Amino acid sequence: MTQKISFNRALIEKYDRPGPRYTSYPTAPQFHQAFAMDDYQAAAKASNAAAEPKCLSVYIHIPFCKSLCYYCACNKIITHKTERAVEYLEYLKREIAMQAALFDKSRKLTQLHLGGGTPTYLTSEQLEDLMNTLRTSFNLDDSDDHEFSLEVDPRTVAPMQIHQLRALGFNRLSFGVQDFDEAVQAAVNRLQSEEQTRELVQAAREAQFKSVSVDLIYGLPLQTIQSFDVTLSKIIDMRPDRIAAYSYAHLPDLVRAQRLIRPQDMPPPERKLELLELTIERLTSAGYIYIGMDHFALPDDELAQARENGTLQRNFQGYSTHADCDLIGIGVSSIGKVGDSYSQSVKELSQYYARLDSGMLPIHRGYNLSEDDVLRREVILDLMCQGRIDFRKFEDSYGIEFKSYFADALDQLAEPVADGLVAINDSELLLLPEGQLMLRNVAMAFDAYLGAEQKGNFSRTV
Repeated sequence: MTQKISFNRALIEKYDRPGPRYTSYPTAPQFHQAFAMDDYQAAAKASNAAAEPKCLSVYIHIPFCKSLCYYCACNKIITHKTERAVEYLEYLKREIAMQAALFDKSRKLTQLHLGGGTPTYLTSEQLEDLMNTLRTSFNLDDSDDHEFSLEVDPRTVAPMQIHQLRALGFNRLSFGVQDFDEAVQAAVNRLQSEEQTRELVQAAREAQFKSVSVDLIYGLPLQTIQSFDVTLSKIIDMRPDRIAAYSYAHLPDLVRAQRLIRPQDMPPPERKLELLELTIERLTSAGYIYIGMDHFALPDDELAQARENGTLQRNFQGYSTHADCDLIGIGVSSIGKVGDSYSQSVKELSQYYARLDSGMLPIHRGYNLSEDDVLRREVILDLMCQGRIDFRKFEDSYGIEFKSYFADALDQLAEPVADGLVAINDSELLLLPEGQLMLRNVAMAFDAYLGAEQKGNFSRTV
C-alpha cells in the first residue's frame, strides 16, 4: 500500500517532540549490563534450535574517518594513521571467527552492511580480506539475491573502486552527500563536489549495483530554502534509487563535534519545517514514493515494492526488503539482534581489543525480550512498515483481545485520532496521510517503557 503523505505545518509543530526511531523495541535505553556473553551464547543456541532457523545478517562497524564532519554524532575515530585500520581488521577477523562458531553453518548469511565511521577508509585490498574472512567463516549467499551494502564517503573513493566493490559481492551503495552548497559544507567541515558524487553514481550504474542511495540532511547551518532547492535539483537529476533525507539534531551539549558549529549559523526552527516541506514536495513531484521515516524510493526499487506488497522490514539499519534475520553485530559499538535478544559491543577501541585478547566476545550490554516486548515489537513494526495494525492478526497469533490488551495505548491515541492522524475501527488502526510524518508519535503510544524521564534521550520526531 503506497504511502500517501500530507504536510500540515500546524499539526507537525504540535507533535514535534522527542521520541524513538524504533529501529528496535524495546529501544537502546532499556539495554543493561547484566546481559553478558553467556546470555548471548544462549540466544544463539536457542536460535539454532528453532524449528525453522532464520537467515543471518551481519553488521560490521568501521569507526575510522580521515576528517571530522561537525554534525556527526556517530561513534567514530578521526585519524590519518592507516595502520590503525590494519590492527582493527585483525581484531575484526578474530571476532568474525568467534561469532561464526556460535551459528550453524547451514544458516545462510543473506544480508551484510558495513557502516561507520567510513567503511571506505579501508582499502580495496583490506575489504577483500574482510570479505574472504566472512566467506570462510559463514555460509555466504553467493547469489545476487543477497543484500550486501556499504556506506560510501565520495571523498574517499575513485570510480574504479566502485567496480571493485561490486566484484567483491556488494550490490547496494549509500553515498553520503548531506548538501552540495559550498557555504553549508564549509560550516560543517565536509567539502565535497557535485562532480565527485555524480561520477561515482554513474560508476555504480555501470557496475550494475542493484540500488544506489543518497543521504541528505536538512537543518544544517547556513541552509536556506533556495540553497537546498538547488541541492535537491542536482540529486533528482542523478536519479538515485533511494534518497534518505534526515533531520539534523543539533545537540552540542551531548555531541562535542557540534560545538565547532557557530551558533549564529544555525537556521531558525521554522526553517527546518520549510526545508522538510520543500524536500517532500520536490521528491514526490519527481516520482519518488515516501516509504516512511525520512526515506524515499523510486517506484521500481525493491524498497518501494516491499512497501506496496506488505513485505517491508525494519531493523537497526533502517528499512529493509529481507525477511526477519538474526542480526550479528561485529566491531566496536555494533548492535545485534539474535532470537529475542539485543546486544551491543563495547564502545571504546581499547576495551574491544582487551575483550578479544581475553578470548571473550566484546559484548557490553543487551536485553532479553519478554512476551509482552515481542508482541509490542511486532505491533510497532507493522505500524512503521505497513502503516496499519490488523487487530485480528494479533488476536489470532497471541490469544489476546487487542482493544482490551492495548486499552491504555488506544486511549493515548484519542488526540491523534481527533487530529486526523490515525483512524481506529473495530478491526484495524490505520495511519492517515496527515499522520505519516508523525509515525513515531503514534508508535510511542504502544511503548510500555516511555516515561517522561526517557523522552529526553531521543531526537525530535519530525
